[in-house]
Amino acid sequence: MTRCIPAAGINLFQGIYLLIREYEAKTGLPAMNLSLGNPDGIPPEDLRELQGRFARDSGYPYHAYAEESDLNGFAEAMVELHGRIRVRDHEGLRALPIAGIKTATAFLAPACGLHLPDKSRRHSFFLASNLPAYDVVGTWTEGYLGAERIAWPLSTADGMRLSVPRLEAALRARGAARADLIHVIRPGNPASVGASEVEWKELIAHCLERGTRLVNDAAYAGLADEEDHVPLAAVAAGFGGLEWMELYSVSKSFSDPGARLGAAVGTRDFISDFVVIKGNSDSGPVPAVMAAYGEYFKDFEAPRHWLRQLRGLYGKRLDYVIAMFREAGLRQACPTNAGFFTLWKVPRRVLGVDLASDPRTRGLAPQEAFNRLVICETGIVGVHFQGDGEPLIRYAVCADVLDPAFQRRFETELERLQPEY
Repeated sequence: MTRCIPAAGINLFQGIYLLIREYEAKTGLPAMNLSLGNPDGIPPEDLRELQGRFARDSGYPYHAYAEESDLNGFAEAMVELHGRIRVRDHEGLRALPIAGIKTATAFLAPACGLHLPDKSRRHSFFLASNLPAYDVVGTWTEGYLGAERIAWPLSTADGMRLSVPRLEAALRARGAARADLIHVIRPGNPASVGASEVEWKELIAHCLERGTRLVNDAAYAGLADEEDHVPLAAVAAGFGGLEWMELYSVSKSFSDPGARLGAAVGTRDFISDFVVIKGNSDSGPVPAVMAAYGEYFKDFEAPRHWLRQLRGLYGKRLDYVIAMFREAGLRQACPTNAGFFTLWKVPRRVLGVDLASDPRTRGLAPQEAFNRLVICETGIVGVHFQGDGEPLIRYAVCADVLDPAFQRRFETELERLQPEY
């Protein structure tokens, strides 16, 4: 048998895991893995109890296809908690439960008419999305569906914030009058930066002028303090002519990635188009889990208390890691004001090695050379990205970096880096 999709070698994370295994086999020590973007905790106990209760419940709706059913008002409550609006107060909006943001992202371009009126449409369909990013939307829209993605660069010169002038320059460079769909991730990954009301209004004005649909992946919204991030929903709800959508997830907010549960909110027409595509792609979230979350959200005090505690935990971890990397001489690419990622500029020399000329790293992209060398020599593991003409490295705090044993090893190895820019 011949594969229909040619093998293209190992992907980024598989390569990193291979380096981790090699380091651990060589040293007999566990790697200090700061590459993971998965929460290392589990949901609160009272929420887990509710999940068990609804799983045991004999009610038919908790075991049937959920489709678009909003059991126990989950979706509207999720939006109110993360988007800071009450959907029922806005006649033109609709909230919808989704089976995770990654799955929903695959449906966005078809929901914007990529396939209509016929296959030729994809040759004139443009997606604009940020890079560097966790690029599911680009992979699906350009890689799988055959449309064109225009990269909207995030730059350390702007603190990795949303720059509409950079977006419009990218469109002009491609000769595109407009994008059919603009997709952003705020707060971001790998740049854990939120968005301001001013930024949203400038982007909304761009979209209104050109008839562009706007989507924000807000997976990390629950991990941002109010002063550091404004949800798209809180601003876009006031613009009646805008077609928009914002996506939320329990994965990061409640340390529950296995639940595969989230919510979408947006204009009725956009959500209705999304439902058409979704209806031929999935059957909704697990209903018992959705019902449990809906019950948990009946009183917002419990989930808000949980989110405050979680932000506090990540905040302590971030404070430690950022201080240690700075003390070691690394330069931060942007501030971290949401989530659990830190982003750093890659130096030209580290561990006494010139990354461009040393035989171990020569020929590799600087960000990959840095990450490979640091993993192999110190066991400190990150994820490398190519920025806007600038190599970057991401370190996360989804590990117990406050453990004294971790800190002793971490600080010892950091002293060896001696980065030079």
